[in-house]
Formats: sequence, structure tokens, C-alpha cells
Amino acid sequence: MGAQSFQLKTAMRRALLLLAAGSVAACAASYRKHGYVPSDEQLAEVVVGVDTRDSVAETIGVPGSSGVLNDSGYYYISTRMRHFGAAAPKPVSRDLVAVNFDKNGVVSGVQRFGLEDGRVIPLQRRVTSSSVQDKTFLRQLLGNLGNFGPGALLDE
Repeated sequence: MGAQSFQLKTAMRRALLLLAAGSVAACAASYRKHGYVPSDEQLAEVVVGVDTRDSVAETIGVPGSSGVLNDSGYYYISTRMRHFGAAAPKPVSRDLVAVNFDKNGVVSGVQRFGLEDGRVIPLQRRVTSSSVQDKTFLRQLLGNLGNFGPGALLDE
């Protein structure tokens, strides 16, 4: 019995050690990078007052975002997020490169921003809400029955 008891204790110790190591490894932070920001060498190739929208797209790539208006700029955004256990992901670093254009589509400026330049601005997708709220198709159809009278159907 002594040898079997020793083997059982050794197996339990190994299992406990593996469980502890797995627990510690599961709580280690992991990092993920989202987006693309051109390097300083690529940005040095963009000449203010000379390059256009097309030449910028060829030189440093198509941006992930652009301004709402046609005369607005290109925006290259990269975010590094830290995931730690069950906690919500937090931005560790965010880089933004803004390439601005004048009304003729020529580069008027290149700016780089990071988290250290100001407050964290959460990037969100905006969705336009519809005017129909909590109404199914059938409810909308039956709701219109009281909006007109039988006299509207007769030509008088």
C-alpha cells in the first residue's frame, strides 16, 4: 500500500500544480491591436502641398476612415487593447494620423495624435434609429385602419 499511496500523492500534487499554473496563465494579460497607422518613414514620403488623395492612398494605403465631407481628410487609427481576465478590455495606446486636404484635394497637413495628447475618445459606430419603435408589421398595418374613413374610398 505504501507505493500506491506515494504514487497517488505524487499524481495529486502534479494535478494541483497544473491547476495552479493554468489559473495563473489564465489571468495573464493579453494584448490585441486593431487598425492601421502608417510608419514615420511612410508619412515622410507624403509632401504637403504636392500630394493628392490618390497619391496618398498609393503611398501609405487606403484609410480605415475618412471625413464625412468630400473636402475632409483621411484618418488612420490604430488601437492596442489590453484584455485581462473577465475585466472589460481597456485601451493601452491609440494612435491617430490625420491627413488633411484643401478644397482642391491637395494635402494641407499631416498630424499625429495619441492617448497622451488628450482624453480617450471611444470609437463608436453610429446607427440611425428608425421612427418606428416597438411595432411589428402587423401592428403597423392594423394601426392604420382608423386613420381613414369609408368616405375616402368613394369618389364624390
